[in-house]
Amino acid sequence: MKIAVIGQSLFGQEVYCHLKKEGYEVVGVFTVPDKNGKADPLGLEAEKDGVPVFKFPRWREKGRVLPDVLAKYQALGAELNVLPFCSQFIPMEVINAPRHGSIIYHPSLLPRHRGASAINWTLIHGDKKGGFTIFWADDGLDTGDLLLQRECEILPDDTVSTLYNRFLFPEGIKGMVQAVRLIAEGKAPRVPQPEEGATYEGIQKKETAKINWEQPAEAIHNWIRGNDKVPGAWTEACGQKLTFFNSTLNTAGLVPEGEALPIPGAHRPGVVTKAGLILFGNDDRMLLVKNIQLEDGKMMPASHFFRAEDNSTLELTEAELATMEAVRSAWKRILPNVLEVEDSTDFFKSGAASVDVVRLVEEVKELCDGVELENEDVYMATTFKDFIQLLVRKLRGDDKEGECIIDYVEKEVNKLTLRMPHQLFIGGTFVDAEGAKTFETINPTDGSVICQVALAQASDVDKAVAAAKDAFENGLWGKISARDRGRLLYRLADLMEQHQEELATIEALDAGAVYTLALKTHVGMSIQTFRYFAGWCDKIQGSTIPINQARPNRNLTLTRKEPIGVCGIIIPWNYPLMMLSWKTAACLAAGNTVVIKPAQVTPLTALKFAELSLKAGIPKGVINIIPGSGSEAGQSLLDHPDVRKIGFTGSTEVGKHIMKSSAVSNLKKVSLELGGKSPLIIFADCDLSKAVQMGMSSVFFNKGENCIAAGRLFVEDSIHDQFVQKVVEEVKKMKIGNPLDRDTNHGPQNHQAHLRKLIEYCQRGVKEGATLVCGGNQVPRPATWMRCCLGPMPQNSAWPPASSPGTSARPCTSVTSWRQALCSSTRTTRPTWPPPSEASSSLDLAKTWERRP
Repeated sequence: MKIAVIGQSLFGQEVYCHLKKEGYEVVGVFTVPDKNGKADPLGLEAEKDGVPVFKFPRWREKGRVLPDVLAKYQALGAELNVLPFCSQFIPMEVINAPRHGSIIYHPSLLPRHRGASAINWTLIHGDKKGGFTIFWADDGLDTGDLLLQRECEILPDDTVSTLYNRFLFPEGIKGMVQAVRLIAEGKAPRVPQPEEGATYEGIQKKETAKINWEQPAEAIHNWIRGNDKVPGAWTEACGQKLTFFNSTLNTAGLVPEGEALPIPGAHRPGVVTKAGLILFGNDDRMLLVKNIQLEDGKMMPASHFFRAEDNSTLELTEAELATMEAVRSAWKRILPNVLEVEDSTDFFKSGAASVDVVRLVEEVKELCDGVELENEDVYMATTFKDFIQLLVRKLRGDDKEGECIIDYVEKEVNKLTLRMPHQLFIGGTFVDAEGAKTFETINPTDGSVICQVALAQASDVDKAVAAAKDAFENGLWGKISARDRGRLLYRLADLMEQHQEELATIEALDAGAVYTLALKTHVGMSIQTFRYFAGWCDKIQGSTIPINQARPNRNLTLTRKEPIGVCGIIIPWNYPLMMLSWKTAACLAAGNTVVIKPAQVTPLTALKFAELSLKAGIPKGVINIIPGSGSEAGQSLLDHPDVRKIGFTGSTEVGKHIMKSSAVSNLKKVSLELGGKSPLIIFADCDLSKAVQMGMSSVFFNKGENCIAAGRLFVEDSIHDQFVQKVVEEVKKMKIGNPLDRDTNHGPQNHQAHLRKLIEYCQRGVKEGATLVCGGNQVPRPATWMRCCLGPMPQNSAWPPASSPGTSARPCTSVTSWRQALCSSTRTTRPTWPPPSEASSSLDLAKTWERRP
């Protein structure tokens, strides 16, 4: 099939290249005339292949096709016209000439957003879905029959550039090739466009892109991102025209400190802060703008608007001077009409377009061994001197802006100044929940409110999952090497170690964990976990398995282990940081991204962990933290179709619900660590002193809030009373007190609901025959204090129930023989997986290794 390609730009070039690669015969290319001595990329590529290239300034005059143009086109004998990106009006005599007609690419889901600025209007209207259409050309404006459509989710902060680069460009190329393939195979559909839902919007130009301040913040945000980069949304302030770029609604609930920027017509003055420029809608909600372009074309970070211009110039080394000359040569190649590239040469005033920005960035990356350079950097430094200074600072590592802006809650505790984030963490930014909803997190030591924490809603979960999915599919996390991924996790572990006293203090404040234990276990084991899995990053291997040794084939099967995708992690309240680390470290080491829902009663260490992940350089969107309720945030995570796996630690009852929801939604993989009734058997021939210490540790470790705690004690009857007496003596020596005191053994229970369950649990035990020899009641002071409890039970008692919580109260049952102990220890209604953490104390190894009867 003979094809004529009519279009321009990199998109047209890529479509042309892919069609050639597929083996189609391109008989001619029609593109725009050279501009400022520069040929369009599509024409350049075709000329390399010897394909005829035509650069007509126009195809018709006074509504009629130019005869010479039509004759040159007809001479090619094209059977299909492919218009990947075309800014010229093509006469119907050309459109209808080929046997198969003409197909056009349009960057919206037709019939919505017909017209030349479809991507802009998709964002301006706040559409949640976007995409592209390939349709059969007719004499209307984007009204032809539909051939193929592809859609994508639009992210909250997408701009014209990000949406185009992420989806419309790469997938559009594939779509054009697929459309041609369908036509060649005689399978291409023609679906009439519906008029219902059709919209048409005019072309966006600079003069029409002025911001209307009489609308809500979200509408202003959509207007700015819908005009980013071209033509650029603008307003008048400080006596000049200011154009805004990189807008986001993800800002703190409180207005950060900064300098006021009066804006005529705006509901409130803007505020220039360390994070950027805060703007307000007429609903008093805020948006943040990261970059501002001045009227003279100079681009700057919005946070620098009131700063004096930095005129300092770096002194370059010999190696940097050589790099400068290599970059100068790249500028010359891109700007052929510039005789000499001088320090004052302006990239855009010399004729460069957006396509040249991409080319410059890629050439400089290749010259400088993959330096982190973005298109944005070219707009921020448009002269050659400024660009070189920016590049050298990046090469030296001096371009970092410092810590991200976080709305901390600060408290003086444990001789430390705790700085605790309290917002959701989504896409690398701390943000308020939808509707600015919050909840109180309580200090179990005194019952006081620590702070208000953002309460994630279903819409927030959607945003977090979208951020994690984008980071997994399009972000840096999946592109860096496994070794680099491990290096980042090692760095995160190092930062956790540097902040271990702060993390342990937050665990004590938020969860009632004994500080000294939190240092060693809650935080210490978390650090060890991340270091362990960091070492696994570059050791994940597949297998090569021979399945047929018969000659000549000797067939092999290959297995390759790949990351799953977005993982939802729901963690419990007993070890907030350690449970997060156990699950998250493995997910990240394998290359997954995560959305973490901490327990609603203990969210603060998870949010501090999020801050440290930013400092470690973990790419945005890889880790997302959404504090909230299980019924709202947790359930939304279970139901979300883009979550591929769920990890959960908690009760058996909730575990069953998670399996059901995960199966119904999209058959998610599920990993569960559920509650158990682990037995501890004490035989008469044990070392009694060690057995008492073992029993104490197994019951009261971490206030009994331990999923592998000994839920049932079985003591051989000949030593039962002696064992109980010694345990009571040891319990009386334990100090129940402030978890931050260094000599405290036992802190407060985690939260009020848990304390009530424990008291009910003890009361039920007494009704069923237990004798409380110590404790079992609340300490007479505010908050969640409980006395450690031990309750001898009659044999064959049904207590404790299978659903009893992790607690500092434990039943103790006497048994007459080791076989009875084994029978009793295995009599439980708990699930068979995970298996119970059984333990025994005896000097006879045969007993301790005895299997279940």
